Amino acid sequence: MKKLWILLAAVFVISFAILGWVGSEIFRQVPPIPRQVVTTDGRVMIPEESVSTGQNVWQAMGGMQVGSIWGHGSYVAPDWTADYLHRESIFILNEWSGGRYGKDGSSLPSEEKAALRQRLQDLMRTNTYNEVNGSITVDPIRARAFEDNLKHYTDIFSNGSDDYAIQRNAQSDPAKLRDLNAFFFWTAWASAANRPNNTISYTSNFPSEPLVGNVPTSSAIVWTGVSVIMLIASIGGMVWFYAGWRREQDDHDTPESDPLIGAGVTPSQKATVKYFVVVSLLFLLQIAMGIITAHYGVEGGGLYGIPLAEYLPYVVTRTWHTQLGIFWIATAWLAAGLYIAPYICGYEPKFQRLGVNLLFGALLVVVLGSMAGQWMSVMHLLPGDLWFWFGHQGYEYVDLGRVWQAALFVGLLLWLFLIARSAIPALKRNDGSRSLVLLYLFTTAGIAFFYAPGLFWGMRSHLTVVEYWRWWVVHLWVEGFFEVFATVVIAFLFARLRVIRADHAAYAALLSGAIYLSGGIIGTLHHLYFAGTPTVALAFGAVFSALEIVPLVFVGYEALENIRHSQAKPWLAQYKWIVYFFVAVAFWNLVGAGVFGFMINPPIALYYMQGLNTTAVHAHGALYGVYGTLGLALLLFCMRAMQPERKWNTKLLGFAFWSINIGMFLELMLSLLPIGLLQTYQSVNVGYWSARSPEFMQTDLMQFLRWMRMVGDTIFAIGAVAFVWFAMKMMLTRDVRSEGEKIEDLAAS
Repeated sequence: MKKLWILLAAVFVISFAILGWVGSEIFRQVPPIPRQVVTTDGRVMIPEESVSTGQNVWQAMGGMQVGSIWGHGSYVAPDWTADYLHRESIFILNEWSGGRYGKDGSSLPSEEKAALRQRLQDLMRTNTYNEVNGSITVDPIRARAFEDNLKHYTDIFSNGSDDYAIQRNAQSDPAKLRDLNAFFFWTAWASAANRPNNTISYTSNFPSEPLVGNVPTSSAIVWTGVSVIMLIASIGGMVWFYAGWRREQDDHDTPESDPLIGAGVTPSQKATVKYFVVVSLLFLLQIAMGIITAHYGVEGGGLYGIPLAEYLPYVVTRTWHTQLGIFWIATAWLAAGLYIAPYICGYEPKFQRLGVNLLFGALLVVVLGSMAGQWMSVMHLLPGDLWFWFGHQGYEYVDLGRVWQAALFVGLLLWLFLIARSAIPALKRNDGSRSLVLLYLFTTAGIAFFYAPGLFWGMRSHLTVVEYWRWWVVHLWVEGFFEVFATVVIAFLFARLRVIRADHAAYAALLSGAIYLSGGIIGTLHHLYFAGTPTVALAFGAVFSALEIVPLVFVGYEALENIRHSQAKPWLAQYKWIVYFFVAVAFWNLVGAGVFGFMINPPIALYYMQGLNTTAVHAHGALYGVYGTLGLALLLFCMRAMQPERKWNTKLLGFAFWSINIGMFLELMLSLLPIGLLQTYQSVNVGYWSARSPEFMQTDLMQFLRWMRMVGDTIFAIGAVAFVWFAMKMMLTRDVRSEGEKIEDLAAS
């Protein structure tokens, strides 16, 4: 066991040292934000602070929930970087050709078209940033293109666009629209202008745009090959390891009856019921927001003729949909941690119930307050800079205002304190459970503290810097420590049921945690290939994101172990559906996180796929499939533990289980995946801008595939309602049978 702790510590220290060093290189080589942009004839095109102010305008109106920048964001509106770059390029080519270029230059002779494109590439790829005075100098034709794009975006954001699901008056202030256009210009400039003394742009030539010479870099191709080789080699190594690894036989006899019967339920454990009630309600609300958000893709201005966008626009429903997913999953995990806490030390610490109730109140305020603030920000009801503090920060998954963000972090620290006061006394016991308790404490501390990077940027921080820290939260917090916490919790629950020995559970959890984190920590960088980062981020991200997949290939072992545990004694049959949810976690870990994750992770794949519906395939399959399913499983376990003698009518639960999982699978297979693959083909064949354009996304085929999502969504929603109905019945009603009837039922089972 000591060697495994050393291994885990080594992985932790070395990985964060590398991640920190790469971060320092990212900060040192960010795309420069100019003090001003001037033309060669001396006119100021973009004044001082306009780019940063435009970034704030974009954030306050929803940011990444209204289209995307550098591929990060939502899917209905365009990627504004790609859109601006393409429109600017077409404007310049048409002015040079006297209007004869058109949309694609098909009317021009090949030689003339090639000459125009080469001239355009020379113009766009030449880096004219002056480090001394902090200005960018551009040809006057780019200033004219800037004004032309300003007219286009003014029309979209002032009058609304059904194709983009953008509501009327999303932004109508002329000064703010000019600043917003300046921000779009800067992101496009950084994507095409070569880095100093280099032949690739600040974003490694992303997005794909052949007109300006934005094609995959040699590094993207080479490191993709290296990542595939690393994946194959690592899987081979894991196969050898599994073939040679023989865990000592567990000679611990599973008890003849449920050890939770007669154990009693403490006041703080009873207090967690309201958490799970809120989890169930937020789960349904998230689904409702998801249905509305998906419908906006085919009817951008409303819901079946109802002008819903006037009161609840797409940007709000999508914000709530993504944020509620984090909220209900995290709340389920926090509640499960609080429920397990008395099991760790064997008693109820003083004032534990008070702490549980205070935390519940704080979480409720954060959830409701942040949702209200986001709506107010989008509807322009927050004056000055209040949008940042109480409204919408504009960064996906961390959209909530800074005050709510800080309050959530304080709540997580309170949760850690409540767990630690139960876990630390248990560490004094010198028995087989000590390592498992220590690992449990380590993972809870990781969940609490690794939300803090979401506070590391300010209102005017550089977009690349924000992206670095944002992915610490989205990837490290969720995909890293949540993943390890999931492994530890499942091991702890089986140990609590005395199905496996605590020391064996700790050994397996430690090993799994070390393997997950060995790829997961540095693998954070695979989200940053094209976010204005240097090639070193691409290299490390490609290799270690491939290593993230390796343990997921073997989750079948975990699933089979869970099934085997559930069959050890007859009384474990009452945990059948809880175990099935654990098995579903393993399935979605392989499919959602593993298969669909690696589908988009290699640099050459992500170059064409980032921000397409292929990303949504991975997001739904991994976030709900793994973490959401585990959240539901933990809810069920706690309900089972509160009333272990109660006989469940599992027909409804079984129906819910299969409906939810089949519905999710059909949603991906019938709609999101085919849409994403067709977009990928368009991105490779024409350009990234085209894959996100309304001309492509509003075709009959794409609209049909969007409507096909109703099949999976409906089945999923019905299953979710069935699950919540079952859960509410278990939580809000008591078992009224006599003790004799309960004993007879248990004996019969």
